[in-house]
Amino acid sequence: MMPRRLRLALCLSAALSGAVSPALSAPWAVDPARSAIRFSGVQVGTPFSGRFERFEARVEFDPAKPEAGRATVLVDLASARTGDTQRDTALPQKDWFDVASASHARFEASRFVDKGGGDYEAVGDLTIRGTKRPLTLPFHLSLDGDRAHATGHVGLVRTAFGVGQGAWASGQWVALEVGVDVDLVATARPDAPAEAH
Repeated sequence: MMPRRLRLALCLSAALSGAVSPALSAPWAVDPARSAIRFSGVQVGTPFSGRFERFEARVEFDPAKPEAGRATVLVDLASARTGDTQRDTALPQKDWFDVASASHARFEASRFVDKGGGDYEAVGDLTIRGTKRPLTLPFHLSLDGDRAHATGHVGLVRTAFGVGQGAWASGQWVALEVGVDVDLVATARPDAPAEAH
């Protein structure tokens, strides 16, 4: 049975293949092998997908008081991989993510909204290339004993964040719409106190 009050704190290592960073230790620890942040788009009419191999996240979430929750997710933009060498080489460059100027995307949620049936929204701001925009991330949360599984999807317009400069600023070659999928699996760590922000 789920406790009446549950504090959820999810922490990811800087590298999915590594261990959870002690600095981000929390009551719930993400399983790196089963968690991912993925993205998808269309280039010259052909769909493609990829993932970010490195990211960090801290989430404080109480189903009894979702409005008091908050989250910070940092995504290493240089770790984007699609399996296409030309695309993967171009993404970190100035026309796209420009990682030399801003190496990470940052999502900060200031509250959560309970939509019922295990569905929630994380309401906050997303910053890419120094441009901050409001963002609401819908997600579904499943709790099973000491395991939590959160999955969410949101659509973005890449040019709203300056991603795609010059000839890439139109959707002629690469569609403006991008999908982002979040899939996090965590297990309880009741022996580790939640870290204050």
